[in-house]
Amino acid sequence: MNAGQRRREELAAFLKDRRARADRASHGLPEVGRSRVRGLRREEVATLAGVSATWYTWLEQARDINPSRQVMLSLARLFRLSAIETSYLLSLAGHGEVAPEESSAMTPALQRLLDVMDFPAFLLSADWAIIGWNAEYAQLYPRISTVEIEDRNLLWLVFTDDQLQEMLPDWEKQSRGFVGSFRAETRGWLSPSGETGIVARVSAASTQFAAIWNERDVAGFQTGERLFRHPLIGLTKYEQHNLTPAEAPDLTLLMYVPL
Repeated sequence: MNAGQRRREELAAFLKDRRARADRASHGLPEVGRSRVRGLRREEVATLAGVSATWYTWLEQARDINPSRQVMLSLARLFRLSAIETSYLLSLAGHGEVAPEESSAMTPALQRLLDVMDFPAFLLSADWAIIGWNAEYAQLYPRISTVEIEDRNLLWLVFTDDQLQEMLPDWEKQSRGFVGSFRAETRGWLSPSGETGIVARVSAASTQFAAIWNERDVAGFQTGERLFRHPLIGLTKYEQHNLTPAEAPDLTLLMYVPL
């Protein structure tokens, strides 16, 4: 399956999911029979969005059509999508950023940047592989130095490393946030990371991840507190910041500033 088809398949699945979540009462529509179904029918979505039922059905069937930005925004309003969900929808429809074919690599300059920071910091590639870190991060999470290269991925570690899970007092909440952020940030449906790469690998290793991923929630990053339960120094509190290096826009620099 090529990238375009993967994108259409994800667009179709996302629309079906949000249509099923829609509140009929908020659109002035009656309940369906005795089942108290909340979602909308395809025909109802088409009418409310001002498109033909056949065309919208093709959209949910992942047909090779090119929906306009205006129609996508109409569907976003109809499904009451958040700003980050709307951005995600537009990208799926071909009106947003496209992931680069190859991820940028770690450079000596980026490592020097990490090394001068006196708080934990690390660098993620496009598929969330951890490609660089500083000594402070290694002190916070000692296993990072010994983890096999193929396992040195934030998404993989969050769902498969018992030690890391024990370090996160609010793991249940944070893990869901990680999945939503990964879906929003990596554009995984356009690259192997979404079909045969890290998503497939973590899904096979963690039923929890597979279930959360299939919910198709989308979450944007927000600066906020992060708590860690370190095995030696106890509970530590940081403020997380994310930055994008100008020379490598597909990489993400994560920093934990002590509070």
